[in-house]
Amino acid sequence: MEIALIKLLLAHILGDFFLQPNSWVTEKERIKLKSAKLYLHVALHVALVFILFFSLEVWKQALIIGVTHYAIDAAKLLFQKTKTKRIWFFADQALHIAVIVACWLGFYDGTTIDLGFAQNPKVWLYIFGGLLLTSPTAIIIKVLINRFIPSKGTISLQNAGKFIGILERLLIYIFVLTNHLEAVGFLLAAKSIFRFGDLKEGSELKLTEYVLIGTLLSFGIAVAVSLGITFINS
Repeated sequence: MEIALIKLLLAHILGDFFLQPNSWVTEKERIKLKSAKLYLHVALHVALVFILFFSLEVWKQALIIGVTHYAIDAAKLLFQKTKTKRIWFFADQALHIAVIVACWLGFYDGTTIDLGFAQNPKVWLYIFGGLLLTSPTAIIIKVLINRFIPSKGTISLQNAGKFIGILERLLIYIFVLTNHLEAVGFLLAAKSIFRFGDLKEGSELKLTEYVLIGTLLSFGIAVAVSLGITFINS
C-alpha cells in the first residue's frame, strides 16, 4: 500500500479517535456549529497532515481535508438524531475516508520528505494497524452493540471493558504478525475462564449474550485486521 495513503489514514484516526476528548464531542453535540471545539478539531486534522508528511507541499491535501472535514462534521451535528447516531457515525467515517482516498489519488506526487525508517511503507502500515485496533475499534464495537446493553447495571471499574478489549486486540495483533496463531486460542480460553465466574454469578442470559457478542466482535476484528496487514505486507 502507498505510504502517502497510510499517512493520511493515520492522521485521520489520530485526529478523530485519539486527540478528540469526549468533552469535545459532548460540547459539539450540545451547541453544534457554535462550538469552538469543532473548529479546533478541524484545525488539528490539518496540522496532523503537515506533521506526518513533514512537508508544506501537501497544503492542497491538508486544505481539502480540513474543509471537507468541517462540512461532514457540521452536517452530522445538524442532522443526526438520537436514533440515527449509529448510522451517522459510519456515514461520517465513510465520507472522511472517501475524501482521503480522493486526495491521495488526485494530488500525491511523491515529493514528501522522509527520514530513515519512515521511508518504509511497512512501518507505517504496522503503526496504522496497531492504532486501528485500540480506540477506533473500541468505539466501533460500542456503536455496534449499544442496543444490546442489559437494562440492569453491573458493577465494574470505569472503562475497564474498553481497556481490556484494547489490550486483547493488541495481543492478537502481535500474535498474528509473529505467526503465533495458537496463542490467540489460549488468549480466548484465558478470557473465558476469567469471565465464567462473573457470568455464572450474574445468571443473566442477556448479560452472557452481551459479553459474548462483544468478545467475538473484538476477536474477529482483531484477527481480520491482523491478517489483512500481514497479507498486504507479504
